[in-house]
Amino acid sequence: MVDWINSASRRIPPWLIYLVAPVPVAWFLYLGFTGGLGVEPIRALEHKLGELALQILLVVLAITPLRRFAGVNLLRFRRALALVCFFYVVLHLLVWLVLDVQIPAQIWADIVKRPYITVGMVAFALMIPLALTSNNLSVRRLGKRWRKLHLLTYPAVVLGALHFVLLRKGFQIEPLLYLGAAVLLLALRVKTRRLGRLRTPGGARG
Repeated sequence: MVDWINSASRRIPPWLIYLVAPVPVAWFLYLGFTGGLGVEPIRALEHKLGELALQILLVVLAITPLRRFAGVNLLRFRRALALVCFFYVVLHLLVWLVLDVQIPAQIWADIVKRPYITVGMVAFALMIPLALTSNNLSVRRLGKRWRKLHLLTYPAVVLGALHFVLLRKGFQIEPLLYLGAAVLLLALRVKTRRLGRLRTPGGARG
């Protein structure tokens, strides 16, 4: 099964992900115009885009543990998925800014006074340098610093999941499952990095 997945994934070009990315957005807009998003379509659209972004970010984090522990190699799709995740985050933010709040003074007040918005904005700020440096030129110019910079993915995903938890009022299982998945994947990633260092000559000596 693993060999089949790896073989099939090699036949799929990563750029196909960029072509598929707008499809959910078009579907959500269709639902909004046809009443499929309920009585508050703007809020529903905002939440669906944010949740989809979080789901994709969790998939991005799962790629390395999948390769290490299950032998499933999806590394060639990681950059495309990460950029699509940022695309959805930007849309999520734009829906909130342009369609939901609309009043500039209210935007800053919400960021300061509402903890879930504060956390969400911090997560978004952490993702900006990740998106800007997700290209081969940045990898070459930054060298080892590129890997250190992209460790910002870790706090970004935790803050994104926490944003979802705080957004939902009261005790709800779904956002807690997302937060638990984020923590678990981060733990697996840290374990993977430690195993990698131990298997290098420097790690073996240490």
